[in-house]
Amino acid sequence: VQLVESGGGLVQPGGSLRLSCAASGLMFSIYAMGWYRQAPGKQRELVAIIPNRGSTNYADSVKGRFTISRDNAKNTVYLQMNSLKPENTAVYYCSANRGFDSYWGAGTQVTVSS
Repeated sequence: VQLVESGGGLVQPGGSLRLSCAASGLMFSIYAMGWYRQAPGKQRELVAIIPNRGSTNYADSVKGRFTISRDNAKNTVYLQMNSLKPENTAVYYCSANRGFDSYWGAGTQVTVSS
């Protein structure tokens, strides 16, 4: 199983980024997919999750600014991030979860700074 994140980078406060996570080696459509992040000196935290069916869920701090979506035909999950703030600076990780199965990508760095 491979999860490969892309789309990170340096952006000014108020800007936008779109992260992508391409999955391979698993039946993508049956997995819940999530985005997590870890800032320096902090624990990894959930940003957003999209189940194989049902409603999405977001951390309170990103509601209304971030949108998670998935394209099962492309085995890809996305995270659209708008109105970015310096406190959103972190390494963002993609995760695939189903029961006891859990897979992680290597992460992509997002830096929000002027």
